Amino acid sequence: MNPSVSTLKDELIQTLKTNYGYSPEDATDRQMYGSVLTVVQSYLSRKRADYLDSLKQNDKKRIYYMSMEFLVGRSLRNNLYNLNMESAMKQAVSELGFDLETIYDMEPDPGLGNGGLGRLASCYMDAATTLEYPFTGFSIRYEFGIFRQKIVDGWQMEFPDDWLELGGYWLTPRNDEAMEIHFDGHVEEKWDEHGLTTIHRDYYTVRAVPYDLMISGKDSKTVNCLRLWRAEAPTSQSFDMHTFSRGEYVKSMEEDAKAESISKVLYPADDHIEGKRLRLKQQYFFVSASLQTIIREHLRNNPTLDNLPEKAVIHINDTHPALCVPELMRILLDECGYEWETAWELTCRTLAYTNHTVMSEALERWDLGLFEQHLPRITSIIKEINRRFCKDVFDFHPEKRGQLSSMAIIGDNQVRMANLCVVACYSVNGVSALHSDILKNDLFKDYNDIFPGKLTNVTNGIASRRWLCQDNPLLSDYITELIGDGFVHDWDQLAKLRDFADDSAVLRKLADIKLENKKRLAKYISTANGINVDPSSLFDVQVKRLHEYKRQLMNALHICHLYLQIKNHGLTIQPRTFLFGAKASPGYYMAKEIIRFICALGDVINRDPAVKGMLKVIFLADYKVSLAEMIYPAAEISEQISQAGKEASGTGNMKMMLNGALTLGTMDGANIEIYNQVGPDNIFIFGMDTDQVNQTRLNGYNPRGLYESDPHIREVLDFVRDGGLDGKNFDSIREYLLNSDTYMSLADFDSYRQMQAHVGDVYRDAETWNRMSLLNIAGAGYFSADRAVQEYVDHIWSNQ
Repeated sequence: MNPSVSTLKDELIQTLKTNYGYSPEDATDRQMYGSVLTVVQSYLSRKRADYLDSLKQNDKKRIYYMSMEFLVGRSLRNNLYNLNMESAMKQAVSELGFDLETIYDMEPDPGLGNGGLGRLASCYMDAATTLEYPFTGFSIRYEFGIFRQKIVDGWQMEFPDDWLELGGYWLTPRNDEAMEIHFDGHVEEKWDEHGLTTIHRDYYTVRAVPYDLMISGKDSKTVNCLRLWRAEAPTSQSFDMHTFSRGEYVKSMEEDAKAESISKVLYPADDHIEGKRLRLKQQYFFVSASLQTIIREHLRNNPTLDNLPEKAVIHINDTHPALCVPELMRILLDECGYEWETAWELTCRTLAYTNHTVMSEALERWDLGLFEQHLPRITSIIKEINRRFCKDVFDFHPEKRGQLSSMAIIGDNQVRMANLCVVACYSVNGVSALHSDILKNDLFKDYNDIFPGKLTNVTNGIASRRWLCQDNPLLSDYITELIGDGFVHDWDQLAKLRDFADDSAVLRKLADIKLENKKRLAKYISTANGINVDPSSLFDVQVKRLHEYKRQLMNALHICHLYLQIKNHGLTIQPRTFLFGAKASPGYYMAKEIIRFICALGDVINRDPAVKGMLKVIFLADYKVSLAEMIYPAAEISEQISQAGKEASGTGNMKMMLNGALTLGTMDGANIEIYNQVGPDNIFIFGMDTDQVNQTRLNGYNPRGLYESDPHIREVLDFVRDGGLDGKNFDSIREYLLNSDTYMSLADFDSYRQMQAHVGDVYRDAETWNRMSLLNIAGAGYFSADRAVQEYVDHIWSNQ
């Protein structure tokens, strides 16, 4: 599929005329944008049809990936690159009087995710498609996604992200495959000569309408599909004519609004009961619709569900889709007539689970009463799973009877979703070596004892073709010049770059490429923030979801320390530009305070002539995939400074490493594996490790003692207390650090401060720095999603 320039021109002209009634000379950029996307979509559709035909001829196992997030990013450049059409499309568009880069910039980021969890899911879809595995993703078609972030007087403000207006071109509605989802009501159980019959009565129905987003692979015959569900009321319920006739116009559409709210936004705030109800409904809505689709597809090609585990694996990406367990049981029991024991065996052999965090709030616990109200049948199934599991432990593992209170699926009047997944799924994996060890030896230790071999590890991986070949073409082309282009499909070949570690000309060229990427980002910063930054300064980057454990606050405290050392003590440093990008959950007060603190710090530093030329602080609003694609190639320091034992893996660390940034981090998550790939001389490691963190917690963490004993900490916190940030009150930050910071920023501060000083010293030696950068690129092959997906296939998805 390599259409010529003339063919693409003809198709664009015809699409413009058919869809808009204009010839190219009269068309707008918006109309050409729609035409380009329509033409590319038509190629994908034909390729998808051919691929589905080929699937009928083989018996490959189907992979179904369940995730509340799929942070796919923009699709146009990715599809043109994968289909080898970019050069021809660029010329065709140019000959018609338009610019492809302008069209790229018009495409919005689909609002289908928040951070690493959703981006990882998309990276795996890209890799599985390139590797030609039949992989279907399932999620929700969020109308407004996470939110569009603006910073107003330092405070995060959230606005609807109306991405569908221009992003909807990629979505194909499939009303013919809509599903019904049932909420509320009550369950009746009847015994007869055939056994127990369960009937769900008086429920209300929500209609799930699928929208398909096609995913291409590089040089691949495969086109996979991400299915996104939109919620709506059934036609019979969506409009009350009688109420409308009485003049109650808004009330007449209440049922439609009630249903549609389910797919409005990603992660509605759950600090109130209505938010909790909506989140629970979201999870069941997409799980039920997806599993009904999977079962229907299986039965289309197989006479029975007896062989479901041999033909399909349903992968639960974190705890949000944990309702796959009882919903699959419901379908097998109530709709297909299986006995409990057989249904449970099929369920356990079909479902696999990835845990992404040890953070308690992300393991999800739901109030049992909320479950019983909205999901009565699901509740009865979970209760029976719990009863049987507890009985089995009591009967066959008497040594674990004392741990049943924590191992049970239902406890303290709550449904524990992570426990449900670990009990039911045939495989449970962590996402880095350290994280998986914590799961085995701590979080899920008791399960590991009674289910030996169930817990395993697959270290995360990234879509390297996107994060290097597409987003950093200068570097990608130069690597091709040095070692050939085989790395595009075999990322281990990046190791060949080690042969150039002592080649001064190569190192200088890498520095030149980095500078060009920094200039591009500096231009964006000038436009977006109105601040000019020096591209020759060291770009120190921390971009990720805003959470206390990720310790953006420790980074900010160190910046404040540098500022005071320069201003009050005459310190001279290597010029440094600190870059932040992060969204805080709307209901997460402390995370929002940290953003306000960073912005206030930047306001003071960026206008102070005492530090001009040495220090800049930039907060880049509305962090998303397309912005990350500009930041990563320009990054020189990759801040990965979470408290040890808290970051499951991280993937931003891998993306910046691939683009030549050096990691400054704790021995946490995938930082450990980066350390193993590049060696201690090519990474900046500081702070406590996991054992030391645990010991400090056990002994009693004393942040006030650190404040009294460390003059640098005291100077920073006193400066904040005394109104040094334009008189703004940050007592909440100060009190948090001195009284309630469970992530021990002050405990690691001195080690972090010293390592940052070492970073500045090393940066002054350009050849040493560039050599370290090259060796990081050379070691990044291991972190490709191709490797991760192949490990899933070999060790999880192909086995029960």
